[in-house]
Amino acid sequence: MPDAEALSPAPAKFVVGSLLRHILVMSGAGGVGLGAIFLSDLANIVFLSWLKDQAVLAAVGYASSILFFTISIGIGLGIAATSLVSRSLGQGRRLRACRLSMNAHLASFVVGAVSAAIVYVSIPYLLAALGATGRTHELAAGYLRILTLGMIPLSIAMTSASVLRSVGDARRAMNVTLYGAVVNTILDPIFIFALGMGIDGAAWATVGARIAFMAVGLDGVIRVHRLIARPRLPAFLADVPALTGIAVPAILTNVATPFANAYVTGAIAAYGDAAVAGWAIIGRIMPVAFGAIYALSSSIGPIVGQNYGAGKGDRMREAFRLALVVNVALTVAAWIALALLSSPLIRLFGATGEAASLISLFNIWLAPLFAFMGALFVVNAVFNTLGFPHYATVLNWARASIGTIPFVYYGGKLAGADGVLAGHMAGGIFFGCIGVWFCLRLFDRLLAGETPPL
Repeated sequence: MPDAEALSPAPAKFVVGSLLRHILVMSGAGGVGLGAIFLSDLANIVFLSWLKDQAVLAAVGYASSILFFTISIGIGLGIAATSLVSRSLGQGRRLRACRLSMNAHLASFVVGAVSAAIVYVSIPYLLAALGATGRTHELAAGYLRILTLGMIPLSIAMTSASVLRSVGDARRAMNVTLYGAVVNTILDPIFIFALGMGIDGAAWATVGARIAFMAVGLDGVIRVHRLIARPRLPAFLADVPALTGIAVPAILTNVATPFANAYVTGAIAAYGDAAVAGWAIIGRIMPVAFGAIYALSSSIGPIVGQNYGAGKGDRMREAFRLALVVNVALTVAAWIALALLSSPLIRLFGATGEAASLISLFNIWLAPLFAFMGALFVVNAVFNTLGFPHYATVLNWARASIGTIPFVYYGGKLAGADGVLAGHMAGGIFFGCIGVWFCLRLFDRLLAGETPPL
């Protein structure tokens, strides 16, 4: 329970001071945390590549497409927590923020448990739908069964990190993933090689890391900030509509991305395990290279939310503009690094043939197109925070369907696996641009006191 001092009125952190500084500090800290976890994922697949078994890498590629769905659910609940807690803090309503934090964590536990059970029993059918067969199917199924055990702690940890970002504690939000990544990287070689567990060892290392995520996140929320309330069923049931009103559209929004990735995985699978392995490696390279942009999208929500709650519309709009500028700058920096390191990365993973071709294509030619994806991430965060999550849902599903399927299909017809990857990246250009335009229109209406159309 929070004490009197913890509940005393305090100004929301983001309603004063330099917006650019807030964005860079929050994104920088978040980028370190996300970068650490993405690097641990990258190390994980590097370790597995040393087993010299293409089927293992392909199994991870198939499993990752399914895991994206489960992670998207946790992200949606975290978005709801960010939106509601940050706005309550911006309004000076700390007691309500504590209650919402508690109930968001309870919702994460319940949804994480249900999701884990559903995924566990559906694993064979999901893998078959993606095109996994034979030994690759068997390896991916065993890997996924272990990882479902970590779904509950991961869901809770993601909500804790969102609450910490809402209060402006960039360092502790970073530590949630940073400490877990360290645990994962230490356990990986022990379980994979020392204990001879192979791909199953990688899965158990990830479960251990997710438990560490949860422990660090809850410590920051409960012990440090005391941004928690005593659990009460009536209060939980009363807050469920507010949480689900944002979480459900946000989950649907985030599920769109793994849906698109699953379609791409299925399309690439037609070109063999080597192509799927290349796609799996790109899936690990991309978050490491663009981790700061992922962090930017999760950081802009609390900044916009606090200023929206405080009625500071001009700061809200300026924060969005600055976020887009930072997104472009980060994309250019990542592209330069990827282009220069393309050959060393291919050698690091021991990639050859189709896998090496895909990695080289992405690093040298396709990486700059991530700027449009980054813009879409920022737009989605703003829509969710302002209470219009259904806008993000429609936009993301349009991107995942008409912005993915025809581009990937015809790209594959024209240029094989390379065309599939190029089509996937090119499809985001239009929707990144239309998302920014739509968001600016929403700001104009809100600042003019108009009610935007539903």
